[in-house]
Amino acid sequence: MLLNIGIVLLSVLGMEFVAWFAHKYLMHGWLWIWHEDHHKPHFEKEGFFEKNDLFFLVFAIPSAAAYILGSTYDQLGWLFYVGIGISIYGLIYFLIHDVYIHQRFRWFRQLDSKYSRAILRAHGAHHAKSSKEDCESFGLLIVNPDYFKKRKLTE
Repeated sequence: MLLNIGIVLLSVLGMEFVAWFAHKYLMHGWLWIWHEDHHKPHFEKEGFFEKNDLFFLVFAIPSAAAYILGSTYDQLGWLFYVGIGISIYGLIYFLIHDVYIHQRFRWFRQLDSKYSRAILRAHGAHHAKSSKEDCESFGLLIVNPDYFKKRKLTE
């Protein structure tokens, strides 16, 4: 049981690095065509959905495959728990990115903690550029310590 919980927790943590890599090198690389509309101001978007929402499927497919393979083959049982970890990260990502940061669903108001302010600053810095080049802060949960500092108005 503890091993399975460990696999889930490591999978959740590992997904932060997978998401960072995918965001930096795929979304801001050859898959920019899907991600570009996410960097446009809200008033320029048509409808509720963005092409960027297709990345939900990109991450859901490996999770579903891990569930299926992990529950089908005894020797791959550990994969089932990797699938759970991917799903949990997806839920965390949805709640923080879509609900909290971008307020696509107005389920709760802004939080007031050093960590939540750092996440908002980091994401704001990422969206300060509307092109795929020269962006910073590609992660979600692991935030550069600089974003924990208050910014001066002159910056």
